[in-house]
Parts: sequence; structure tokens; C-alpha cells
Amino acid sequence: MTESKPSRVIAYWMSEKKIQKLNWTEFRNVCRKYGFDLVKLDLDQPLEGQGPFTVILHKTMDILARTCQGDAKADAMMARLESYVKDHPEVAIIDPLDNAQKLLDRYQTYSIIHNSDLGKADVFTPSFVELTSSDYRGNLQTLRLAGVDFPFVCKPSVSHGSSSAHKMAVIFSEKGVQDCHPPCVAQSFINHNAVLYKIYVVGDEYIVTERPSLKNFYPSDSTSSLTVLDPSDKMVSTPQPDSAKVQRIVSTLRNELGMSLFGIDVVIENGSGRYGIIDINAFPGYDGYPNFFDRLMNCILEVIDRHPHAAYKPGPSDAEFCLPLTKPTAKSKNSDIMSPGSGDHGDSGIDTGDSSDEKKKRDFPVGSLSASRRSSTTTSDCHSPH
Repeated sequence: MTESKPSRVIAYWMSEKKIQKLNWTEFRNVCRKYGFDLVKLDLDQPLEGQGPFTVILHKTMDILARTCQGDAKADAMMARLESYVKDHPEVAIIDPLDNAQKLLDRYQTYSIIHNSDLGKADVFTPSFVELTSSDYRGNLQTLRLAGVDFPFVCKPSVSHGSSSAHKMAVIFSEKGVQDCHPPCVAQSFINHNAVLYKIYVVGDEYIVTERPSLKNFYPSDSTSSLTVLDPSDKMVSTPQPDSAKVQRIVSTLRNELGMSLFGIDVVIENGSGRYGIIDINAFPGYDGYPNFFDRLMNCILEVIDRHPHAAYKPGPSDAEFCLPLTKPTAKSKNSDIMSPGSGDHGDSGIDTGDSSDEKKKRDFPVGSLSASRRSSTTTSDCHSPH
């Protein structure tokens, strides 16, 4: 007699590197506590025989990036997943493939921020534009028309897929524009006293982590130290993130993106105090997120509960676990090339710190959107910021 398959299954796909970093064995134990089996999808094979599933959890950004490069195998993998999701509307998915794909293109990501209503709350994305040509003079004109000033940060247009997707260059002068390698996005650098705030979102909850970032730059700067503040800047106090404004950012972007698992890189502009969003990442590393797996399970249960066609709905018998909330290398005299920080390589903000150095990292309490509702760099536009 054939043994019947379990009725509650969390199917997932992510790279082996991501699985090891997240310690997925521990998550498997958490799933069992909630009565779910955890099964890895084999995207090299048809998915029909691998189900049925209750929910699909994934980070397929690297596969999506390969499809943009014409990779036939990646195309086939995504086609299998997309076909299964289309044929099985009863299966919830975290996060919807079309929504996650928006974050693959930095131009589209920045446009989403720019076109949102966050400007009403003094939240903006610095001026940005996409460079698609190697024409030096044409690029200078494009930068001027977009209001992108020197210095600016140059980032690859595609935000995932290889280590080069997370490399950035700080461009200090017109001559340095030759160090931009299209397709790329140029984004004005705003001084923020070398402090980067990373917001990690898990459903209706989030945490803010403070990380070291790039120093303040001025017109006379070239390749002096990129991370050590000048003596005069050390006298400037760095404001702490305002909880109401952070909540507004998270709530707005959750609605705009239609996603549950993402990270937001935010800096606070010196002088104006405006909040600048310089990157958004799908399913980041969640390094230091307290009780991450239990909070992830809460998120999964919420997504299933809200899913209109779900065959299974969480009930009173399900366990409730809602916890209380409370290194750069010089490239030329006109630009500096940077690789990602030592943290999650899926994060591409201007984070230059070692995530293991507790003297340079600070975590803030977990926040939640439940009060209002309950149910380190990157893409381009020719507009100035809000």
C-alpha cells in the first residue's frame, strides 16, 4: 500500500550557499513543531510529482538573473516553477515571482520608491539614472539631465546573479565616468556620516540594524580613506532612526512590492535629516534577526491565511508563536571600486563593515506593523528625488 503524502508541506528552493548560511536544519525542526514537512524543490524535474504543497518559499533571484543572460537551463527551471504556480492557485507562494523579479532590476526598484508616496514623509531615493552606452560624452549628458551629481555611486543594473552584481564604484569626477561599465545605474551619493541602517522585513515584523558605511565626501575628495570620518564630521551627531518613519517605509514598500521577505538599506542625509533609500533586496541574510525561524513561520501562516485559494487555513489548533515586540580597493584617482561587505552578498548597499564586529554593528528592537494593520548599493529614472 502506497503511503500517502503529508497534507501540509512547505516546499522551498534556494541555493546551497543560502541554505547553509541560514542553518536550514534548524528551520526544519521549527516546521515540524508547527505540523509542516519541509521539502526542497527539484527545479530540474517536473514539479507535479513532487507535490502537493501548501506553500512555496523561494529565493530564485540568481536563477532569474541567469535567464536575463540567456541561460537555457535557468529558463527551463523558472518555466517549471511558473507553470506549477499557475496550475495550482491553491498553493501560496512567498514571494510572488513577478513581484520578486522587480527587485532584480535596480532601475525598476528605484522607480518604485520614487513613484511611491514616501516623499510626503521626507523619504526619497537619491537621483539616479541608468547608463546603457559606453559613449563617454553621451553618459555625461545623461547624468546631467538626470540631476546625478558628483560624487555618485555606480552599480550594475542587475542586482543578483554573480559577485560582480554587488560591486560598486564611487565616481568623483567626469574623468571617473570612464570607470562605469554599462549597463549600470548611477545614483547620487548623499553624506550620511558613515552610518547605514538595514531594515530586515519578515511579514508584518521588521528589525533595524546599524552598520558602518562610507564616509562623507566633498568636491575636493578623491581616494582618501573611504570609511574613516574626517575630524570635522566626527563632531556631527548621527540621528537615531525614528520608529514611526521606519514603520511608514516598511508599510509603504510592503504594499508597493507585494512582498513579505526583503531588506531595505536606508541612510539619513546630513543636514536635511531626510531618509534616503539606497537599495532593496529580496530575501536577505537576516543576520542577527532574533528568533528568525519562528518569525518566518508566523509569516508563512499569515500568508496562507490571507491566500484566497488556500486548501489549508491555520486554525486555533496551530501553535501560536507571536513573540513580544517591543573592503574598498582603489581603482583610479577618480573612482573607487568596492566589493560587498562581509555580510550577506545578497545585500548590495554601501555597507563596508564586518558584520562580526559588534563594536561597529547595533541592532534595534523588533518592530511590527500590527499597530496600524494586521491581516549596501542600485536601477534608474531621469527624475530628481522627491
